[in-house]
Amino acid sequence: MKTELSHKRHILKTITWRIVGTIDTILLGWLVSGDPTIGLSVGGAELMTKMGLYYLHERVWYKFDFGVKKVIKTVDKTK
Repeated sequence: MKTELSHKRHILKTITWRIVGTIDTILLGWLVSGDPTIGLSVGGAELMTKMGLYYLHERVWYKFDFGVKKVIKTVDKTK
């Protein structure tokens, strides 16, 4: 029995994680450069590339069962 997860779930996880990651990158870019415009530029540039990479990474991991516990529920026919 394999757990089925939709592509929509992977896409939503990708988007929400990229929001967190992009905010982090923008703040770090700003902190390192001292210029918020540079932080926004770096954050904007990495947004699309990392979203695509994360989605592919997530799909590859989905193909493996490492760390996934399979639980089979039985139906009690006496009730």
